[in-house]
Amino acid sequence: MIAHLRGTLLAKHPNQAIVEAAGVGYDVTISIETFTHLPAEGSEVKLHIHTHVREDAIALFGFAQKDEKRLFEKLTTVSGIGPKLAITVLSGISSDRLIATIRAQDHATLTKVPGIGKKTAERVVLELKDKLDEFALSSAHVSHVPVGAATEDVLSALTNLGYQKPAAEKAMENALKKEPGIQDDFEQLFRATLAAIR
Repeated sequence: MIAHLRGTLLAKHPNQAIVEAAGVGYDVTISIETFTHLPAEGSEVKLHIHTHVREDAIALFGFAQKDEKRLFEKLTTVSGIGPKLAITVLSGISSDRLIATIRAQDHATLTKVPGIGKKTAERVVLELKDKLDEFALSSAHVSHVPVGAATEDVLSALTNLGYQKPAAEKAMENALKKEPGIQDDFEQLFRATLAAIR
């Protein structure tokens, strides 16, 4: 099975990368988080790969960071979550935020991800909350943005504009230190975060 892929990045889209290695072009499904880490098309790229084999297809799922791949594999152990939904989850919420959300048993944040209903969110928390100890060190240094009504929407809007999620989170954290009362106001928070990121 393919576990790692290094080659030339022929094309990239928010959910797909095509990597040429030894004359073969591999179609790899990726998350938004991995997409933001990809180099320019034509550059060398390295991806950690999870190979998913079904009776009718072999699918490759690629990750810029090893921890994101490990988290993806944990998600796919949850009943009702296949690899495509796991990628959707990792595209809707950053790895470090997802870990914090599961540990906090925050079902509401999980249900904001397309395809995750209340019961699935409860299963994710129940089945994974005690299985994330190995991620403790990697997420210890991450900025922690308070969860408000507008924070996820602002982060989503900024990543859609092309900003990297870690940079957007750090800018939001700085903006909220100056004006803590704006975390529920999308427009004010968006403008303040955008000003802090530039």
